[in-house]
Amino acid sequence: MTSTPPVPEPAAAAAAAAAAAQAWIAPAVPQPDRLTVAAGTFWRGYREPVATSVLAGAGATGLLGAVVLTARPGLGLAILTVAGWGAAAPVLVRRRRWADLVLAVGAVALVAVVAVRDSAPVIVTALLVAVAAALVAATGARSPLAVLASPLTGAATAVRTLPWLTRGVLGRAHASVRTVVGTAAAVVVALLLALVLGSLFAAADPVFAQLLPHLDLADVPARIVLGFLAAGATAALAHLVTTPPPGARFQLGRARAARLHEWLVPVLTLAVLVWVFVLVQVSGLLGGTRQLLEATGLTYAQYARQGFGQLLLATALTLLVVAVAARRAPRETGTQRLWTSAALGLACIGTLGVVASALRRMDLYVDAFGLTRLRVMATWAELVLGAGLVLVIAAGFRWRAGWLPRAMVGTLVLAALGLAVWNPDAQIVRHNVAATELNGLDLPYLAGLSSDAVPAAQELPEPERSRLLALLPHEAPDGWAAWNLARARAAADS
Repeated sequence: MTSTPPVPEPAAAAAAAAAAAQAWIAPAVPQPDRLTVAAGTFWRGYREPVATSVLAGAGATGLLGAVVLTARPGLGLAILTVAGWGAAAPVLVRRRRWADLVLAVGAVALVAVVAVRDSAPVIVTALLVAVAAALVAATGARSPLAVLASPLTGAATAVRTLPWLTRGVLGRAHASVRTVVGTAAAVVVALLLALVLGSLFAAADPVFAQLLPHLDLADVPARIVLGFLAAGATAALAHLVTTPPPGARFQLGRARAARLHEWLVPVLTLAVLVWVFVLVQVSGLLGGTRQLLEATGLTYAQYARQGFGQLLLATALTLLVVAVAARRAPRETGTQRLWTSAALGLACIGTLGVVASALRRMDLYVDAFGLTRLRVMATWAELVLGAGLVLVIAAGFRWRAGWLPRAMVGTLVLAALGLAVWNPDAQIVRHNVAATELNGLDLPYLAGLSSDAVPAAQELPEPERSRLLALLPHEAPDGWAAWNLARARAAADS
């Protein structure tokens, strides 16, 4: 016996028909995606209150920046960086973001390199890595995507800081006009007193005059601009730390895992190709490559020069391929995890052999033609990539890489600090002196080095010592803000 389905009531049937007609006429409005919601949340951060300490710190840092920022970076820039973190660092401590605080300390240490070293490649590398580390620390970036996006987040925060500061200043002005006017008047009076009395004391004592910044009326507009930039950078840093972006842990959605055999074919092809190359390099150490070079008419120096750049690029591309492959790796079962770990491990370990081969080629090249700044920086880049591969291998043991992005940034900070400690210009002098018997001392090239090379030049025998010291710069620091250890030592030895 079959049951008859219930007949809908007329009212219910009419409501269903009306809903269907409404959906047909006015389709549902699509919901915004996560990126749009995160961008809106981030931009609304300008409505957050501005602490008085941030306003005071930004103002003080702006005044300091107008005084110490000169055409030649030195001690003043290092002090300004410490002052710039004055409002942001306590927030990191209060929120117990210890890893970010360590990166912030590393960024400050890298900026301090400008007060120790004089080599342009070392200073530029240190400053670039310092900016990257500071942005990662301020944004609290955790995921690879957030770390890569931290420069864009910093730029967006710089735009957001202006309305944030405007709201804070205007809010306090409306709350207490008398306090604002009185503070501004006090600052103006203090500046006038400092200008007048400082000028009198400088005229009375030459030693005191050397401690003061040299004020040129033609420099006043530029110093005002630099002061505003320093104040804005300090406020933006504090704003970014107190109101971090919502996507600090933003992850890409998990990619669909490939089937095991489809995934293994390209990864094992990469691993086999890398290992064949490594075995060829090992055979070269046993004498096989020497015979090949003799047959082709190449020298070891030509062999090294032609190959290092390609190996550097191959190492970077392999690291990128491994990162993409790990995202699509099948690892649902124990067998899949075993195969994927073995294949990626073979590729990574083989790439470490490529790194070793590239370093060996550079060593041959340096032995033939000497050490230069470009060769030092190329070797440094290859070592950084090798360290990144080691971190990837360590993360692959248990398929947990949440710590990896910031560890990569920390490794880059340590590498930049190590480069500054190693003092490339001095090492270039020492290496080329050791190779003098073969090639002679390349004085024209060494003369283009910085004051960092002066201590190594002091170790040369005469007459090379006097000839090289006469060619190296011995410019004394112009005031305490531009003081630099290398330039001060070079001036003292002149």
